[in-house]
Amino acid sequence: MKKAIPYFVALTALVSLSFTQPNFNNNKQIHVVIDAGHGGSDFGASSILYKEKQIVAAISQKIKALNQNQDVIIHFTREEDEFLSLTDRAKMISEIKPDLVLSLHVNQSANIAKSGMEFYVSNTSKDNDATHTIAQALQEKFKKDNAISATEIKKAPFFILKKSAAPAVLIELGYLSNTADRAMLTDEKQQEKIASTILSFVSELK
Repeated sequence: MKKAIPYFVALTALVSLSFTQPNFNNNKQIHVVIDAGHGGSDFGASSILYKEKQIVAAISQKIKALNQNQDVIIHFTREEDEFLSLTDRAKMISEIKPDLVLSLHVNQSANIAKSGMEFYVSNTSKDNDATHTIAQALQEKFKKDNAISATEIKKAPFFILKKSAAPAVLIELGYLSNTADRAMLTDEKQQEKIASTILSFVSELK
């Protein structure tokens, strides 16, 4: 598996404010890690009926089921309801040597009015500019394809983002504490739409 980081760096120098989508045309295949957050005894965000670990796992499995592109190789940090430490996840990603990492999460807030998707990139990665470009392109894709608002791109010292050798974006898919977001996140058709948007974005990188 060949890393595509140099292509991202070159792309960043050329990309304009129009957020032209990056691509990997020089590679035959693109390898992407989907990191479904939490698992096992780590529920993540939770409500009376729903848990973050279940929502992101369901979306991950839909990505797997929808992928028919032989040039898009999807790897998963977990496919079962199991606990994996952040260190274990980072080690797995390092061994895979992917071109891109997408870590899926669900948000929660005491402010039940708070809503929308958020995208996080590392505040320390050497590839931060290139990764931010990818996050912007993914944000635009979600704005076009989904009902939930894709609001912010933020920088954060999250472990998976810092430790990933490949460009990595952590996506908070919505707020479980918000009624409208929760209805979307827990609806199978909407989960499939999220999965389809992610897969379409990745496929277009070819």
